[in-house]
Amino acid sequence: MMDTGTMTAWQVVAPGPVSSHPLQRVTVSTPQPGPDELLVKVLACGVCRTDLHVAEGDLAVHRPRVIPGHEVVGEVVAVGAEAGGGFAVGDRVGVAWLRHTCGQCVYCLRGRENLCPSSLYTGWDADGGYADFTTVPAAFALRLPTGYSDVELAPLLCAGIIGYRALLRTDLPSAGRLGLYGFGGSAHLTAQVALAQGARVHVMTRGERARELALALGASSVQGSADMPPEPLDAAILFAPVGDLVLPALAALDRGGVLAIAGIHLSDIPALNYQRHLFQEREIRSVTANTRADARDFLAFAGAHRMAVSTPEYALDRADEALADLSAGRIAGAAVLRG
Repeated sequence: MMDTGTMTAWQVVAPGPVSSHPLQRVTVSTPQPGPDELLVKVLACGVCRTDLHVAEGDLAVHRPRVIPGHEVVGEVVAVGAEAGGGFAVGDRVGVAWLRHTCGQCVYCLRGRENLCPSSLYTGWDADGGYADFTTVPAAFALRLPTGYSDVELAPLLCAGIIGYRALLRTDLPSAGRLGLYGFGGSAHLTAQVALAQGARVHVMTRGERARELALALGASSVQGSADMPPEPLDAAILFAPVGDLVLPALAALDRGGVLAIAGIHLSDIPALNYQRHLFQEREIRSVTANTRADARDFLAFAGAHRMAVSTPEYALDRADEALADLSAGRIAGAAVLRG
């Protein structure tokens, strides 16, 4: 394997509020790929709200001093001796959240590997892309569509994929009415998928810049985060990690409507009123990670439908600033670190 010496990276050294600076910039040894892995030079890495949850301790630490980041666009610089997939040095690949599943449990065998109890995740169980280099098992590396820059591709690898799975979970009918609660990195991509499928999209969000972006992308309406949309919804997706919003989202659903909760973390949900929030066969569904099939299907969609990706850019040495801006709601779209 190639010896690339040392690299710059950001580690979560003391999980806590972003104001306490839980990330520390360090110099560490460049990882070496295992027999079934690729070593990837990071060209761009998206800044995901899950990274914020890991840094602030909302998600319990799985790996002390973990390097976060799981929306990685990179160039293969070394290939393990047993790595499959036909990858070669020089290939551009994507490194996403899902890093490992057992392939043998009942969930994997049913095609629901996102529920595998042995699943492992980039930037949580293994070091991720807030660094000059990272590794990925070749079986979980993703081929990327053409026609996008590295920076544009990065948010597709989690924000896009998770939003796509959340949309599938809603069972949105043809030409349906979709509500999006929160309008950040994932929602602004999901809206474009739904609009391409003929949906009417209503956005509930607190940020003025986010509202402007929603209208520019074709949303039928925008309003405050807990406001009622102008028409009943066939489906809704909650992207904001705010349990209080479950109630207005359910109240906005028409009969038989489905609310999908897209985040990995959510604050507590207040008490529901059965008649107001759940009766008439309204449903709540969670979203847990994604399958590789979800990733391939979404990236194929992105290859066939040119998506507008809003990507405020930060240099790698400003990763802590990017997380602080995300926490404060100062980002419209999906922030990306440049390698």
